[in-house]
Amino acid sequence: MEIRYLQSVDSTHTYLKNYIKQNGYTNNLCIATQEQTSGIGSRGNSWVGVKGNLFFSFVIKQEDLPPDLQIQSASIYFSYILKKILKSFGSKLWLKWPNDFYIDNNKIGGTITSVSNGLVYCGIGLNLNNVNNEFLKLDIKIDVKELFKLYFKNIEKKILWEDILKEYVVEFSRSKNLYATINNEKIPLINAQLNSDGSININNKKVFSLR
Repeated sequence: MEIRYLQSVDSTHTYLKNYIKQNGYTNNLCIATQEQTSGIGSRGNSWVGVKGNLFFSFVIKQEDLPPDLQIQSASIYFSYILKKILKSFGSKLWLKWPNDFYIDNNKIGGTITSVSNGLVYCGIGLNLNNVNNEFLKLDIKIDVKELFKLYFKNIEKKILWEDILKEYVVEFSRSKNLYATINNEKIPLINAQLNSDGSININNKKVFSLR
């Protein structure tokens, strides 16, 4: 994975997509910054980042993902691998379904994923500094370059979705205390059931979340 660091950018996700559109895909590429001015959050919301936090987006071929991974659950897959690494560093961060990073009951970041022409784009934002009273920050200090080294090494291993799911099933129970926005409606997850493909059954509907 080639990693390029920018001082500031409107959105790592937008920048990366525009770069690939203009220059074409030649290799796996990550764009990282500590400040973005017009980041993309869930459901098209903005995620404007305070300087000193971590924002990065990367692109890989869809064929480089594990064969048992439903693309609709790629956000869970990418997020949980990062969560595992941060946990190994001593963080108490956990993953709320399907793509939000939490410390206790407070969001500290999230993931968005999209697919275009056989390429998978993943964008991740993580608060390393305080933002406001609503959002907490990561509970440990990290070396970003070391984090990237371990993270992309694990991505390249093509860890099977089945192995990720075995662990995430246990953690998913924590999501039941919170809500998810489904079809622009805030829905309690108390009765949600996690399926083997990463979707949930809730209110008699099967829901995926590709974002």
